[in-house]
Amino acid sequence: MSTVQITKGKFTRLSTCADARGIIAAAAMDQRGSLQKAIAKQRGEGGTASADDLAEFKGLVTRVLTRHASAILMDPEFGLGALEERAPGTGALLAYEKTGYDVTVKGRMPDLLSHWSVRRLVDAGADGIKILLYYNPVDDAAINEVKHAFIERIGAECAAVDVPFFLEPITYNDELGDEKGAAFARAKPEYVRMAMEEFSRPRYGVDILKVEIPVNVRYVSGMRAFGGEAVYSRAEAMQHFRDAASVARKPFIYLSAGVSDEVFRESLELAAEAGTAFSGVLCGRATWQDGIPVYAREGAAAFEAWLLDRGVRNITLLNEVLAQGAQPWWTIYGGREAIEVVDQVVS
Repeated sequence: MSTVQITKGKFTRLSTCADARGIIAAAAMDQRGSLQKAIAKQRGEGGTASADDLAEFKGLVTRVLTRHASAILMDPEFGLGALEERAPGTGALLAYEKTGYDVTVKGRMPDLLSHWSVRRLVDAGADGIKILLYYNPVDDAAINEVKHAFIERIGAECAAVDVPFFLEPITYNDELGDEKGAAFARAKPEYVRMAMEEFSRPRYGVDILKVEIPVNVRYVSGMRAFGGEAVYSRAEAMQHFRDAASVARKPFIYLSAGVSDEVFRESLELAAEAGTAFSGVLCGRATWQDGIPVYAREGAAAFEAWLLDRGVRNITLLNEVLAQGAQPWWTIYGGREAIEVVDQVVS
């Protein structure tokens, strides 16, 4: 049997971020500017949200939800204190990129947090490094070459410190308009497939692909989330799942991308029905976003009570879907027995 070599540090840390079955059931709490704006908006005209508010919100989410998650994704700007609240045995992923992008520069170019490195993030407790990359696979070659080189550098940095690299390519095309619109929904399956194929290449050093659902389920006829305009049939949507999964050469997990918990669960159910070998999720806003008004208007105690009720129910229902549909992260390599754990990769 052919084997794949994974270094000891990466294998151990990936195992820490997964559950006993090898499923990555991770919660995402690395939102920064968007969360700050959402809290402030719920406080009415002139409302604000401070750094202390963000830290408190993140700490409450971590304290409650990591009891039901295999890992938590956090940012080092506001969330390091929150990591101390996580349940024992929960893995920690830390974001390395700056939030957002410079709208005055074409291409949604990526940038890193100035005062951090992969080594510093590991010293701060990271079991994995996450990078979000806005990626248009049919963009100008000059733009994508910059992005490809950027990811190569991050991959090499993670390899040097022997820590897993989680890459989150978010597809877009500014010429097609709103990513929630029908025009982009038609292009999205191929864009997601192309991104998964590109960043599966060994040169990037990616260990886990954190990818989008390849269809917008609001445009899938026959789905509970269907919004009235059909772009794909249910059978076509399932084929899009299979097509994207077929080019992956790295384990992949799905992100919730801000949809509701009900929509995300239905999307995962469709992925499972299609036979897609996804290995879990990194799910953030779908689990806790409905609690933002509670925190903003009623305070920390009310939000914690909401999390213990609705938040736990959301993540429990999500875990039930994962139990039925997700497959261990080593499945893509042919099983756990196909992995050789080595102190260093033999060239």
